[in-house]
Amino acid sequence: MIYKFLPEALIELAPNKAFVINGDFELKNVTWNENVPKSDIPKDENIIKKCDELQAEYDANQYQRDRQPEYPSIQDQLDMQFWDRVNGTNNWQEAIQAVKTKYPKPEA
Repeated sequence: MIYKFLPEALIELAPNKAFVINGDFELKNVTWNENVPKSDIPKDENIIKKCDELQAEYDANQYQRDRQPEYPSIQDQLDMQFWDRVNGTNNWQEAIQAVKTKYPKPEA
């Protein structure tokens, strides 16, 4: 099975331990440096569990990735805030809220 977050999982489970992934992100393709003690190499079930956790976190944050391109640029937001203050309007707040409404944060 291919694990999208295999490198991140290995780094979290075995920090500062050298490894190489030869090919697809599959457990069978992981080679640990010969200097890494066997006791420091995470068990496959722990690696799979960590990959699943990282995937779940990634999936839960999809709304953030959806929102990002929809927000006005920082330059435009600052301009909106300036003119809102000058004109007593709330265009900036409405623009941001429209994106947040379109891509709501999921309930925990």
